[in-house]
Amino acid sequence: MAGKSGGRDRGQGGGRPATAVRDVLRVPVGGPVDLAARPTDALPAGPSDKAAGRAAVEALAGPLAAYQERLRAAATAGDRRRLLLVLQGMHASGKGGTVKHVIGLFDPAGCRVKAFKAPTPAERSRPFLWRIAKALPHPGEIGVFDRSHYEDVLIGRVRSLAPPDELERRYEELNRFEESLAADGTAVVKVFLHLGYEEQRRRMLKRLDDPAKHWKFDPGDMDERALWPAYREAYEAVLGRCSTAVAPWYVVPADRKWYRDWAVGALLLEHLEEMDPRCPPAGYDVGECRARLLRS
Repeated sequence: MAGKSGGRDRGQGGGRPATAVRDVLRVPVGGPVDLAARPTDALPAGPSDKAAGRAAVEALAGPLAAYQERLRAAATAGDRRRLLLVLQGMHASGKGGTVKHVIGLFDPAGCRVKAFKAPTPAERSRPFLWRIAKALPHPGEIGVFDRSHYEDVLIGRVRSLAPPDELERRYEELNRFEESLAADGTAVVKVFLHLGYEEQRRRMLKRLDDPAKHWKFDPGDMDERALWPAYREAYEAVLGRCSTAVAPWYVVPADRKWYRDWAVGALLLEHLEEMDPRCPPAGYDVGECRARLLRS
């Protein structure tokens, strides 16, 4: 799935491309998706090398933190808006690394991160979106799903746990669910971290070769790797069926970790800029309070 890097729209200085990152990486609504045609090592926009990429990520820190503070401040005045980042990808595609290096740029007090594992017996006894709804960010927060509500349709298809008509019903239910989130003020940013087959092998071998990384490896991961073609088809179905106008999918080339971090950070900044949250006006006499402090 890896290939040569595609054309790049660098913009001024390489930090912010002339074309919005969301326009470059967005999956079109209603069209078929061929992941094999999307190079996993591509640099479709933004910085063109590691040094510039790391610098560009650092440059995102200030604007991201400023918008997060405005989002939290707006919530104190009743603004219900919040942002939800959904991260999906093959094993070792960098979901945890993205949380560490990109979400780490925010104030953790205003973030809500949830890593979804296999559902518990109690969770399986309820509708599949029940546990998802419980983990949603509150107004003013930035939420992150490390894996998400899409696991049910991905694994359901790969492991033949659900018939085609049930999967189709779930695709539609997922779209309705995200439409309801958007209507309630949630900006849903869905990112597929597009990792190459050989790059996955390198990352898994690196974990095996470093005793300090053994805890990150599970022999069952090799069984999942053997199902790579089936997972690719499942992801293509999800991207094609569930990239909507209110909650599109974005495909981020993930072979280069520095580019992954920059692309996700840039996507978040673009969405926060569009939301443009504002700090509420003071509900008290600022001048009087200032004068009182000066007298004290």
